[in-house]
Amino acid sequence: MQIGLKLWSINTDFYYEEAKKLYNQGYFDYIELYVVPDTLNTLEKWKELDIPFILHAPHFMHNVNLADKDKLKYNKSIYAQVEIFRQELNTEHTIVHAGMNGTINETIRQLQIIKPQNFLIENKPYLPPLIPDYKCVGSTIAEIQKVLTELSCGFCLDIGHALCTANSLNLEPYAYLAEFQTLSPIMYHLSDGDIQSPLDQHLHFGEGNYNLKKIFSIINPHAKISIETKKNSKENLNDFIEDIKCIKFY
Repeated sequence: MQIGLKLWSINTDFYYEEAKKLYNQGYFDYIELYVVPDTLNTLEKWKELDIPFILHAPHFMHNVNLADKDKLKYNKSIYAQVEIFRQELNTEHTIVHAGMNGTINETIRQLQIIKPQNFLIENKPYLPPLIPDYKCVGSTIAEIQKVLTELSCGFCLDIGHALCTANSLNLEPYAYLAEFQTLSPIMYHLSDGDIQSPLDQHLHFGEGNYNLKKIFSIINPHAKISIETKKNSKENLNDFIEDIKCIKFY
């Protein structure tokens, strides 16, 4: 299994040197880089790294919403920036969120217009944390299946998101995760959390109660997996090292 470190394109001021060091020490295999809008000025710095990249396109946090028909013009402008990152960094895939408070049909329509290259649709939790009265689009198996059927793309299975959605729908979480696995994900996102909660928490491994042994018995052991636990320090990635040790144990 190839392990990924999640960073943002603005992280050239911190984490950058730590990432170089940890990659050379064999702690991870690729960087999953979230492209913050209007940060093309950081691209040359990222190009200096001799590390494979996967991109994550901006989402609702940065005002991008593929499920909102009124956002199409803005969405296209931001995805044009993502495409520059993709070409310059020669990335294998770009991960995409379906949006919020709209329909999966609108998401599909906009993706057909924008045409991101080699993209993976990521499943979301049914309910977003800290945003009352909103619902994520692309949280259910049926919605993700519809995207995969109608568009030529792959699937990034966020394990925590699947477990959270199961709780929102009053389904058994690990059984729902196993059903998501039938969609043949190319890669995964993983963090810890509360197995009874509908809200994603991005906890370090051991801070929550996800059954990692059971999770690893369900997912593909040969795929890529990006670690999406929170970062406790702006000066080092020591917490990431501990999370990697835990992952390798399982």
